[in-house]
Amino acid sequence: MEVPIIAPSLLSADFSDMRSALATIEGAESDWVHMDVMDGRFVPNLTFGPKMVADLRPHTHLPLDVHLMIVEPEVLVPAFVKAGADYVTFHLEATTHAHRLAQSIRALGAKVGVAIVPSTPVSLLSELLAIVDLVLVMTVDPGFGGQSLIPSCLDKCRSLASERKARSLDYLISVDGGVNSQTLPEIARSGADTLVMGSAFFAAADPAQVVRDARSAFRPQVR
Repeated sequence: MEVPIIAPSLLSADFSDMRSALATIEGAESDWVHMDVMDGRFVPNLTFGPKMVADLRPHTHLPLDVHLMIVEPEVLVPAFVKAGADYVTFHLEATTHAHRLAQSIRALGAKVGVAIVPSTPVSLLSELLAIVDLVLVMTVDPGFGGQSLIPSCLDKCRSLASERKARSLDYLISVDGGVNSQTLPEIARSGADTLVMGSAFFAAADPAQVVRDARSAFRPQVR
């Protein structure tokens, strides 16, 4: 696996022209497409539902990384997997039976991700680490793009990287929020290996250069 995995977020794309956004992501040689699903309850914003995933699925060969920022994610997980999600990430804070939900996502045929907001301690993930494929560390309070990274959240990445090594596990560590040229060096040192990039990618004059710069920042790092 080449590190880092680059996953531009459609949250920062032009919602009236999502097919062009996919073309930009692919043209920049990104790795995944990150799709932020917001319900106006778990986070103070609304985006889209399973139909958006289904409509975009035929137009890209890249994995669709669907991040559910919604209450009761277990209700909609089957619809998102059916729509074509390759990774389904739910929030630990949004469900009581996280272990059961992780198992159900895998049983449906998708990869399992679990996310935490900045105020959630990484220690609460301990019982799930052996059964997930991805841990998403929110480095901003979720809901809106263009925010500044909260530096202390990268300590969670360091803890997750240490735990992964100690337990011989293989989950990915994803950083979402405030990922840009200024924060990339510290993110690279944190042990993270997956980057969700929103405004830094879509607002750039040359998104492909953003991807190249991200890969350059990680080149000296060893997972």
